[in-house]
Amino acid sequence: MAETLETEIAVRHSNRRKKKKRPVTWSLIKSQNQLIWMSVPLMLYIILFAYVPVWGWTMAFQNYRPAKSFSEQEWVGFKQFKFLFTDDNFLRVLRNTLSMGIINLVLGFVTAIVLALLLNEIKNVLWKRTVQTISYLPHFLSWIIVTGIVATSLSINDGIVNIVLMKLHLIKEPILWLSEGKYFWGIVGASHVWKEVGWNTIIYLAAIASIDPALYEAAEIDGASRYRKMQFVTLPGIKATIVILMIMSIGHVLEAGFEVQYLLGNGLVVDWAETIDIFVLKYGLAQGNYSLATAGGIFKTVVSVTLLLMANGISKRLGEERLL
Repeated sequence: MAETLETEIAVRHSNRRKKKKRPVTWSLIKSQNQLIWMSVPLMLYIILFAYVPVWGWTMAFQNYRPAKSFSEQEWVGFKQFKFLFTDDNFLRVLRNTLSMGIINLVLGFVTAIVLALLLNEIKNVLWKRTVQTISYLPHFLSWIIVTGIVATSLSINDGIVNIVLMKLHLIKEPILWLSEGKYFWGIVGASHVWKEVGWNTIIYLAAIASIDPALYEAAEIDGASRYRKMQFVTLPGIKATIVILMIMSIGHVLEAGFEVQYLLGNGLVVDWAETIDIFVLKYGLAQGNYSLATAGGIFKTVVSVTLLLMANGISKRLGEERLL
């Protein structure tokens, strides 16, 4: 049964890939001129806010001084980058960023897929919509509010987490969750899951809705249980979506966050809380070293693009869906 379903799904996906792309001709462009004009404001926005600021990257190769003009700046080559890779603080910040980024990536993917599968199995439409609405409402809360809720929940005085754990006799006394570095990464990961898991399930539910119902009917005729349907019909049916989102998420693995670390962090957990974004803010604004801050930002961008291309290339070699 499993082999039959997998074969049928693979055939359908291969047929989609074999469809020839429509060649781009002037007649095609003219027929879509309205869509092209509608995209002009978006293109201008991207050029203005995404490409024009790249000119500022030149500061990373200068000993930049705001009072001087561009021609008067002192060029220092890769001096700022050499300092980054030999600075213990930056290496610690890089460790924190990678660790929290990977934790957010893994937890975000697993929880979103599992929740989407479970919601898809709920037959009561009203209950399903209620659960889905409740799960994605936190997405619309700002990190200021979320971190306030997290800090209150983890408080040693009346925090709900300590109260529940003590009632269950799992701990004997309240734990200072936000004062010990070993807990910080887990708290950040759990906060991201609580805030974004419902929102992340929306695209998976949309992909599940596009699966041919005939596959479920065939599986039911073959005697497949609900678990088997999820395993051999639902998951293969949304595999392309999972792969594309995985590639995009890997490219953002260094986007571990700024607000949650900045707002929940304190002097006791600073060695675990600082990320590259906080490092850039600290050196760029607090200390006025704009060149070093720009070099840190360039490093983050280059690594993100490299990871994106690597993930896309690996997916291509494995014969899976790819982004580029």
